[in-house]
Amino acid sequence: MKRAALIFTMLVVASFAAMAQCMPLRPLVKDNLAFKGGENLSYKINFKWGAINSDVASASLTLDQTTLNGKPVFASRLYGQTAKFYDKFFKLREDFQSWFLVDGLSPQKFYRDTREGKYWCRNDYRFVWNAAQPYVSATLETSRKPEFSMQIPLDNCTYDVMTLFYTARNMDMSRVNVGQPYPMTFAVADDVFTVYFVFLGREDKVVKGLGTVKAMKFSVEVVEGDFFTGDSDLTLWFSDDENRIPVCFEAPLKIGMVSGRLASAEGLAHPFSSLRQ
Repeated sequence: MKRAALIFTMLVVASFAAMAQCMPLRPLVKDNLAFKGGENLSYKINFKWGAINSDVASASLTLDQTTLNGKPVFASRLYGQTAKFYDKFFKLREDFQSWFLVDGLSPQKFYRDTREGKYWCRNDYRFVWNAAQPYVSATLETSRKPEFSMQIPLDNCTYDVMTLFYTARNMDMSRVNVGQPYPMTFAVADDVFTVYFVFLGREDKVVKGLGTVKAMKFSVEVVEGDFFTGDSDLTLWFSDDENRIPVCFEAPLKIGMVSGRLASAEGLAHPFSSLRQ
């Protein structure tokens, strides 16, 4: 959770929760979801600091439908990498993969492989729902610590970061109030974290290379770490249509500002009606 690779996750993964509270959601059944198998989103990541203002990385987010242990699931993957030129200064590869039920979006399995320069880490989660006290069976390993296993507490409002992103896209906006924080929990590495979303209202957002998008604007309280300050919020804009696609994000770092923007969207479940012609 402490390193720059988390930026890739935060751009498409916005999270929330405390005391086992859940965000207000629409019914999580296949025909009512904001997405479908075959969706493919791509993003450009920009870094700005002083005279520096450049796209330094890219990220792709894919979603397919398959089966896991005989159950219909979505399989999602977020892959991020620095551009070839910037690999010479700081090489980053971020691979997040998640499997969650088609009906209900309950997380089943999660895998993370992060490589940042000489540092690397791997997370391998299995969500054990049929135990008397549900838990995440986690196997973890980093370049600084040999492989070890642990159990992470689990409840109905705890997700991996990928499942949380897709669940958040199904918020029931008729029950979301401007200015009210909505929490949710997610597990990553060896801990569970809390992040809060605050709906700031609707506005037209100009997205470079894409156009003007009618958007829902959210402020997200991010966790302080090696890069995020913890003093300012991440700001996210979701498309104000049935897809709820993150079209843009901005986040202050301890040095400079990172932002991301939607570059392309394919295989959407609904018309991209928020994109103004």
